[in-house]
Amino acid sequence: MNLRDLLRRKNPYLFRAKNIVTANELIEGLLDASLSSSEEEMFGQFLEDLAIFVAETTCDGRKSAAPGVDLELIRDNTHFVISIKSGTSWGNSSQHKRLAQDLQDAVIRLKQSRTKARSVQSVLGICYGRTKTVYASQGYLKVVGQNFWSLIGGNKELYVEIIEPLGYRAKEHNEVFLSGRSEIVNKFTGEFIQSFCERPGAIDWRRVVEFNSKNFDLDEFGITA
Repeated sequence: MNLRDLLRRKNPYLFRAKNIVTANELIEGLLDASLSSSEEEMFGQFLEDLAIFVAETTCDGRKSAAPGVDLELIRDNTHFVISIKSGTSWGNSSQHKRLAQDLQDAVIRLKQSRTKARSVQSVLGICYGRTKTVYASQGYLKVVGQNFWSLIGGNKELYVEIIEPLGYRAKEHNEVFLSGRSEIVNKFTGEFIQSFCERPGAIDWRRVVEFNSKNFDLDEFGITA
């Protein structure tokens, strides 16, 4: 990550509307916004990996090689093919349709291969949330929160038992993260003052917006401003 990439990715109008007046405040806001979205994505992947690890160690589950399927396990004489999402708000309608098709294909493949289990069930497993377990119209079982962790771990209290180890891991990495963040804030603030501040030190918002959004080419298409 560098300062110019950061400025290109974020909405300058939003930060101007917040009445930000110092370079340091702007840089911290830009970094926080960027890290927030990155952290959500990374932690979502971490939860999905954790779920696979839990299933491998408790239910003899295994990471699946099938497209769109993350995990397979057999319990209660049922072969479960599971796609894992960290939360309930994921994807657009096309991605939902693709997932449903991938799960359906996985079920067909397993039935043709004569799995040892009596039945095959596709599952959309979601790591957190309170939505009740339901069958989706596409045939897969949507299992959320406590029910999901119980399905893959065979323990209805697992969803609360995993929270403490997560806290220990966060504490170990927190000091390193804060130190690195401070260095980036200081570096980017200095660069920003050099490139996007007026001589008295005020932020030149016009220059910021031009850097972020200046691209006029409508005249090439016969459209005048």
